[in-house]
Amino acid sequence: MVDVIQLRLYITGETSRSREAMMNLRRITKQIPEDLLDLEIIDVLEQPDLAEQERILATPTLIRSLPLPERRIIGNLKDSERVLIGLGLDSAAVRAEEESK
Repeated sequence: MVDVIQLRLYITGETSRSREAMMNLRRITKQIPEDLLDLEIIDVLEQPDLAEQERILATPTLIRSLPLPERRIIGNLKDSERVLIGLGLDSAAVRAEEESK
C-alpha cells in the first residue's frame, strides 16, 4: 500500500513569485497519481495563524508532512528533479506508478 503524500505550499499573496511556485508545483505533482496526493495552497496573508503554527519564515515554502519525516523546500520550485528528490518524492512517485500497472 502506498502512503498518501500530503503537501502544503505557503505563499504570500498574488505575487509573481507565488504564481511561479504554484505553477511549478502543479507541473511537478502531475507525476503523482491524484488519489495519492493531498495538496493545499495557503496564503499567509489570509491565514497567518497557519503560517505561524508551521513556523514559516519565508515564502514560497513547500512542506511535505506525510509520509514522515517532514521535509521542506523554500523557493520557486523551478527545478522539478531537485524538488522531488528534496522532498523524497522521486521514489514515491515511481513506486505509485509501478503499482498502478
